[in-house]
Amino acid sequence: MINKQEELMTIQEASEWASNYLDREVTASNISYLIQYGRIKKIEKNGRIQISKKDLKNYYESYLGKREIKWKKQLGDDLNWELSFDNLKEADTTKHVHRLHPYKGKFIPQLVEYFLDDHTDAYKDEVYFNKGDIVLDPFCGSGTTLVQANELGIHAIGIDISEFNTFISNAKITRYNLEDIEYETNRILKMLNEMDESSNIVKFENELSDVLSKFNNRYFPSPEYKRKVRNKEIDGKKYGKEKEKEFLPIYYNLVNKYGIKLKQDNDETFLDKWYISNVRKEIDMTFDLIKDIKNINTKKIVALILSRTMRSCRATTHSDLATLKAPVLTTYYCHKHGKICKPLFTISNWFSRYSNDTIKRLREFDKLRTDSYQICLSGDSRNMDIFEVIKEKNKLFYELLRENKINGIFTSPPYVGLINYHEQHAYAYDLFGFNRRDDLEIGPLFRGRGKEARKLYVQGISDVLINCKRFLVDDFNIFIVANDKYNLYPEIAKKSGLKIVNEFKRPVLNRTEKDKKAYSEIIFHMKRR
Repeated sequence: MINKQEELMTIQEASEWASNYLDREVTASNISYLIQYGRIKKIEKNGRIQISKKDLKNYYESYLGKREIKWKKQLGDDLNWELSFDNLKEADTTKHVHRLHPYKGKFIPQLVEYFLDDHTDAYKDEVYFNKGDIVLDPFCGSGTTLVQANELGIHAIGIDISEFNTFISNAKITRYNLEDIEYETNRILKMLNEMDESSNIVKFENELSDVLSKFNNRYFPSPEYKRKVRNKEIDGKKYGKEKEKEFLPIYYNLVNKYGIKLKQDNDETFLDKWYISNVRKEIDMTFDLIKDIKNINTKKIVALILSRTMRSCRATTHSDLATLKAPVLTTYYCHKHGKICKPLFTISNWFSRYSNDTIKRLREFDKLRTDSYQICLSGDSRNMDIFEVIKEKNKLFYELLRENKINGIFTSPPYVGLINYHEQHAYAYDLFGFNRRDDLEIGPLFRGRGKEARKLYVQGISDVLINCKRFLVDDFNIFIVANDKYNLYPEIAKKSGLKIVNEFKRPVLNRTEKDKKAYSEIIFHMKRR
């Protein structure tokens, strides 16, 4: 019960108070988020939603207010908090085309912009790149460096061993006929809806959603349930499992009632194993429809929309999207949402949502584009003749390269034993037929983090830098973003004929919901030895 003397605020009043208290903008949406996820208690008074100032203050004091001091105590006073970009919302760090497709292990665009643009500050005391320069990213990933270079009027080349990564990167920087994309995605969506209507899937999902909603409202009232779990008034794990078992007979009765086939006939490939039968049929049909698209650029971006859809429609729990554990073909207790959730039986909603989102993001990026060259090349950065490959693909860019050479590198190589970059997009490799080059990855998860793996990593990164130096101007600048847990980069610099002239140590915030420990990475600034 709320003390009568305790000050209550509306959401808007709380937004204004928190903005003053934290000396940074806190929107009404931010406050609503705290209520929705049970961080603070919702109080309904006179038909209005209100919250306690004391409750809100306690929340900020316990988490946000002392974070910088806490992190510096753990990671060192040399931590450059300005490079945390903690004033940014998620919408800022995933702006326009940067969220065309999920990608594990990418850096935020503001970090790239910080080092590529022409500003200086207390930490960055000189300008390293100018408009019209050429920058190289030999571990291009999902193309963040290329996109930000375009915004700044800087030419850029990316290289990646993964054909799918190359596909994502080039998709982000391509110019499109947006009306054609809209036409083709609507055509496909119409066919998907017709396919669903001709089966029992729609009726099944409608009844399942209705029954599930009533069940969740009864046993997992929001946000009260989440608040009780957070305050340990309820053992969420135990209670959730009990209710999960209670709902399963209801689920199976509906599956039998509508004759829904859950599992595919075999599980030999990723597509066979990780998708409910109807979802797989829709994926195959959509891919066949994409093949009929005449405009090659439209065909590629719609294929990327399908890939993004496929990632969201895998038969797994919401909390395991990044790291798959086992296929989930039934309803389950969802730790992320604090209720019983269901797997996906159709791709229509996600395909529609991502189609609209993609067009919107491409339109936003079109307003910022500059007239500069960007391209991502598929291949091995350890031995690629960059100029010759560009010569085959873009003669005008090649002439510019031959005359000026590349001014420097901004990149974030794989970390030792952290990610299998091909495997994280296995669904796309299966469907689109891209060649897999897993054995050529540097520092993949499957090689581990042992002594031999680290030795191979040092040699691999050094070989990349040695090869790329051939194409750089004499007074180049190389920036490498890395969490150098094993102190490998001094050796890498030495083997590559480079010297580390500066290190920028930055806190990395909001990594994943499962890992909230203080974490930092270093941006190594290297020059010719």
